[in-house]
Amino acid sequence: MTDVVPAVTRIAVPTETRAPTARTNAYVVGERTALLVDPATTNERLDEVVSTHDVRHIAVTHTHSDHVDAVAHYADQTGATVWARQGHEDAFTAATGVEPDRTFREGTVIPDVGVRVLETPGHARDHVSFVAGDSILCGDLAIAEGSVVVGGDGADLRAYLTSLRRLWAMAPGELCPGHGPVLTDPRGQCERLIRHRNRREQKVLGAVVAGAETLDEVLDSAYDKDLSGVRDLAAATVECHLSKLSRAGRIDWDGERASPV
Repeated sequence: MTDVVPAVTRIAVPTETRAPTARTNAYVVGERTALLVDPATTNERLDEVVSTHDVRHIAVTHTHSDHVDAVAHYADQTGATVWARQGHEDAFTAATGVEPDRTFREGTVIPDVGVRVLETPGHARDHVSFVAGDSILCGDLAIAEGSVVVGGDGADLRAYLTSLRRLWAMAPGELCPGHGPVLTDPRGQCERLIRHRNRREQKVLGAVVAGAETLDEVLDSAYDKDLSGVRDLAAATVECHLSKLSRAGRIDWDGERASPV
């Protein structure tokens, strides 16, 4: 971990998100000189915290819409340096409406606040986490209850599991997620999420071996709970499992039909 131990302030803001909390956590990191992370929307509490800090930097863990919608507002309000992940500048501008001033990559330290960047892809192609002392702002890599959706464009289950294992090995004091409360048992939560993904993979594999071929057939076989309202998210995650199993040579999957090897 870095020797600098900046304060981390969490502000949960209401946003258009599919997360059960209906809120996204924005973070202000630093005492006076600060980094603003994931300003999803404006609200009175976030405005208050920003106004009492010298926000010199703005960054996001990834460019999903429920993490970025107020980047332009706070960039204009504070005049802060806006950062994007190197190689993903166009996606950042498309999502935020702001062209980044600077880019970061693995190991970059945000000046003035001493926050270090970790590349933690999987949930999204451009997903990063931020190390702030003994805290890691982990975006949508982990959550206190339930599981993280790993599906859609840019999602990769192999990368997601690798990112979780990386955080487990770092053993931080706490994980500060994009949704819900701070995780005070980081290793335990990482283990829980890894076990969950491995169990789901076994159910997906078992469904294919039992004769399920289409995505809908595998989905119906692999889940034993009501998917009302979240079926599309579950389907996207199952598709990622099928792709992972196919790349590992355990099934054949052409994007439409699966079959055992």
